[in-house]
Amino acid sequence: MAELDQSRMPRHIAIILDGNGRWANARGLPRTVGHAQGEPVLFDVIETALDLGVEWLTAYVFSTENWSRSDEEVAFLMEFNKDLLRRRRDDMNGWGVRIRFVGDRDDPRVPDSLRAEIAAAEELTATNTTMHLLFAFNYGSRREIADAARALALEAVAGTIEPGSIDMAEVSGHLYAPDAPDPDLVIRTSGEQRLSNFLMWQAAYSELIFTDVLWPDFSGEVLRDCIAEYQTRTRRFGSAEEA
Repeated sequence: MAELDQSRMPRHIAIILDGNGRWANARGLPRTVGHAQGEPVLFDVIETALDLGVEWLTAYVFSTENWSRSDEEVAFLMEFNKDLLRRRRDDMNGWGVRIRFVGDRDDPRVPDSLRAEIAAAEELTATNTTMHLLFAFNYGSRREIADAARALALEAVAGTIEPGSIDMAEVSGHLYAPDAPDPDLVIRTSGEQRLSNFLMWQAAYSELIFTDVLWPDFSGEVLRDCIAEYQTRTRRFGSAEEA
């Protein structure tokens, strides 16, 4: 088990949950089986993060580009997310986890029944403070930044903000979760080495770890290993390293 320095624990970890389909395909199973297999992994990771004192955890569960997948897979994911929330929200509430969704839940392609479960989970856990769990659902970073720019433009037209005063802090304040700290660590499973339209503004100075482990084979122990790797790095945020 990786030995971790509690004083250097990342405050916010963001994870791209990738490789469910490949895991299933390698076993001759439908892709949807891989998604189902990822559920216990997610909760192992949540519990491990809680044990380690991680304050914020963001899981990339459905991107704006994922609508291009087969109708069968998309329908499964919509139902799966709804069922997961219904079954597990009480557990997470008991753990002191605040559940939040970032992304476009108002997209007409999102079933009303799923929107209702999202609202119920957020309402139930709204006062929890032990950990903030953000589900990036129907999320795309470019859309998030465009939405922030649009909101600022409308405020400028309305006269409530001076265009010349718009700075990085103003943009950050108009993102989907403006109170969330930037992720210290972004993990992507499955061996792919790209952000895929995930937290591109917020991850400007995140440490990136790409693991070959497919998401259904990930675990709390692998998360600990990723944090151990993170703790070996020197975070300079553009400054020169001291001699």
